[in-house]
Amino acid sequence: MKKILFYLDEYLEEFVMTIMLILMALIMGIQVTSRYVFGMSLSWSEEVTRYLFIWSAFISVSLCTKKCISIKIDQFIKIFSRRGRALIKIINLAIEFVFFVYLVPYAWRYLMTTIQSGQVSPACGIPMYIVQSAPLICFVLCAFRIVERWFLEWHNFLHDEELKQWPSLIGPESKETGGESK
Repeated sequence: MKKILFYLDEYLEEFVMTIMLILMALIMGIQVTSRYVFGMSLSWSEEVTRYLFIWSAFISVSLCTKKCISIKIDQFIKIFSRRGRALIKIINLAIEFVFFVYLVPYAWRYLMTTIQSGQVSPACGIPMYIVQSAPLICFVLCAFRIVERWFLEWHNFLHDEELKQWPSLIGPESKETGGESK
């Protein structure tokens, strides 16, 4: 069970995005084959692909947050000591956390409005709240990922280390490296 939770936490966004990318490629491949080989077009394929793309875009925000892949000036941060870098990251993560938590109520209201409207997609009849729930889930997941990173950076600040992930989450093959991730 612990292993399952580890992989769920570590690879959730990658797994979901991979499945969505595979589905988008398959659906559009079927659409192209159907259109050019059989001479008929599918009415639903572009709509489903568009919704999968919207979801993958929002999930990618969480992935970038988890992996600390954002626009930043690394040269400025590198002039500080390890503790200084950790402190700057703590402040940055706090600002990001406030931003995403600020967006959650707006995403919630937007989702509730969509649910109340009863709107469905034109080609497939998919309830639009399924598509419109992507921002809310993204913002909550981002806030969760920021809290994870925030605790790690506090650890780095207090212990003057530069861990990229918790040593308890690193596989047994990398424990010899002193807890540093590869």
